[in-house]
Amino acid sequence: MMEKQPNAPSKRSMQAASSFPLAHRFARFLAQHRAFRDLFELTLVGLAFLLYFLVRGSVVDRTGEAFHRAVRIIDLEQKWGFFWELELQALVMGSWALVQVFNLIYFWLDFPLIVVVGLWLYFRHRHQYTITRDAILSSGAIALVIYHLFPVAPPRLLPAFGFVDTMAVFSNVSYQAQSTQPFVNPYAAVPSLHVGWAVLLMLGIMGATRSKGVWFLAALLPVAQLAAIVFTGNHFIFDAIIGLVVSLMGLVIAVMLQRLGYAWVRRWLGHERGAGAQAPAV
Repeated sequence: MMEKQPNAPSKRSMQAASSFPLAHRFARFLAQHRAFRDLFELTLVGLAFLLYFLVRGSVVDRTGEAFHRAVRIIDLEQKWGFFWELELQALVMGSWALVQVFNLIYFWLDFPLIVVVGLWLYFRHRHQYTITRDAILSSGAIALVIYHLFPVAPPRLLPAFGFVDTMAVFSNVSYQAQSTQPFVNPYAAVPSLHVGWAVLLMLGIMGATRSKGVWFLAALLPVAQLAAIVFTGNHFIFDAIIGLVVSLMGLVIAVMLQRLGYAWVRRWLGHERGAGAQAPAV
């Protein structure tokens, strides 16, 4: 009785390939040509983030609803005993330098850092890159649904309560500038993915290196972002909690894709388990 060759495509994978011949040929082409695979991956992720910011920045007309929810969050935090945002922001308001530091953290250690870490992981640690990418994109998709179903105004739009928009006052950055309006939704405060994505970056970095120094810096990232979102008046602590939950949901989806989705892709491309082949990064 002849043994099945380890790299021979299964009957199921051959049937799947015959159902989508063009897609199958394109996927195999990407798997066999690194340069085109890299270009396709970077283009796909870039378009995904562009779509995320465009959809997130779509106009929201439910202003009253957004402000009502913001006040409700204040009530909930007071009830639960952690409405500390005003006191925390007051700690840095007396120092121009401190305010600028947290303004910079809020801006530069979010999406720009995601790009830098993403490129490093992609070219040096592909497994961690794939998990981190899928977790970020999945949690972003979940967040988009929440933004549109439940618009919430951020603290910076509640000056009557004593909050200050430090980005506008100290750094002259306006979220309502004409050039940024297509990408900004002023009522997308919950969830705060600044904190949630910082946690995902931390996990991706820690999974890619054993350096204790790098681990320490990575562990500081979510802490720094939590402080920044509060000190700049962009989010409540409640927003960060929901952002963490949503991001961990994205991580669960990413792990499921690793265990189920990409295993199916390998079979679809004609590679059996244990053959050493990896699914293309798509």
